[in-house]
Amino acid sequence: MPYRLLDVDLRQPFADVALGPAESGLAVVARLDGRPVGFWMDAHAPGRTVPAAEVRQRAAAEVGVPVVRLAAEAELAGGAEPAPPSVTVAVCTHDRPERLGRCLRALVAVRAVGGRRPEVVVVDNAPSDDRTRATVAGFDGVRYVREPRVGLDFARNRALAEADGDWVAFLDDDVVPDAGWFGGLAGALAVHPDAGAVTGLVLPLELGTEAQVLFERDGGFRRGFRPVRYQGSTMPGNRLYPVGAGIFGAGANMAFRRRLVLDLGGFDEALDTGAPLPGGGDLDMFYRVVRSGAPLVYWPDAAVRHEHRRTLAALRRQYHSWGLGFMAFLDKTRRADPDQRPKVRGMVQWWFRHQARRYAAGLKGTGTLPASMVAAEVQGGVQGLGGEYGRSQARAEAVRQSAGGPALAPLVASS
Repeated sequence: MPYRLLDVDLRQPFADVALGPAESGLAVVARLDGRPVGFWMDAHAPGRTVPAAEVRQRAAAEVGVPVVRLAAEAELAGGAEPAPPSVTVAVCTHDRPERLGRCLRALVAVRAVGGRRPEVVVVDNAPSDDRTRATVAGFDGVRYVREPRVGLDFARNRALAEADGDWVAFLDDDVVPDAGWFGGLAGALAVHPDAGAVTGLVLPLELGTEAQVLFERDGGFRRGFRPVRYQGSTMPGNRLYPVGAGIFGAGANMAFRRRLVLDLGGFDEALDTGAPLPGGGDLDMFYRVVRSGAPLVYWPDAAVRHEHRRTLAALRRQYHSWGLGFMAFLDKTRRADPDQRPKVRGMVQWWFRHQARRYAAGLKGTGTLPASMVAAEVQGGVQGLGGEYGRSQARAEAVRQSAGGPALAPLVASS
């Protein structure tokens, strides 16, 4: 059930879209002067020709508010380009040289801001061979660093130690940044110079398999097309804020003020450890930035495309890891930030009720996911609540002791 994935520019004429005989839908990324302003997915009969008027009508329904926002921003800015920030882009990777090469090709092609391009550092996490080093050697100006301690947050902390920029932007190796990604990040920092973190839009790179279509129909990694500024420990209309840290963005596309993250103790190396606990580190850092009092800004112009899991088995593992990582993060927060324990308890209760509703909808065939995917996420959540974070702390300490090298303590700064 592949979907045709199409980019349309709202300033250009629309054309009819002829779907192939195996394509069962159309997904559209709408742009204005290159900036993403909307996304939608519609099922269609295979082989159907979708008229230009229908695409135009959908665009009008989807992107009215973002287009008005962009017009207002352009008027306020007077067309001036933002000052280039001092940014190191860190790509942490493990034995995926083909995806890494694709990411790096896009990174070196991002549009410069004020004549400056970001520094790029690849952190090769516990590699099994030299393929990643050889891939990096093919790109001028990209720095290679090997981090022998296995675990994504060991790699992220190594990137913080190696970076020259005032900001460190983390991109996953399976994303492709938009040409305007760096300009989007610069724009966010120009509007919010006091920000401690910036997250960006994550769109699908392809929708060629059932698993990819399912994931994107469930919302994917998208957080919308309107900028949001998060600050403080309360939010009107959200009694559990900020422990529901998934609202802040996705770890595939995030940037932090380097000095702030170092002052917070760096990434928690007991999270994002691989198979035992493959998640939670991004949520934990989003949460800690907001609890420190620094603003976290979601800025859709800093957009990337992500290669979603291609098989149903891989997607099921992803949902399991999401449940596991989220609940491990909540367990860690309960231990480290006592003031927020009532919100943590409330979030756990809400999450299981929410998943029960999703499971029931999946059984009826009325939900965005089959019940089996929801069940995998719930199984992960139960495991996460069963002490996985504590066990992972012991594993991370054993890694530090065996490999040596400095450790960054996973501190929480409370407001």
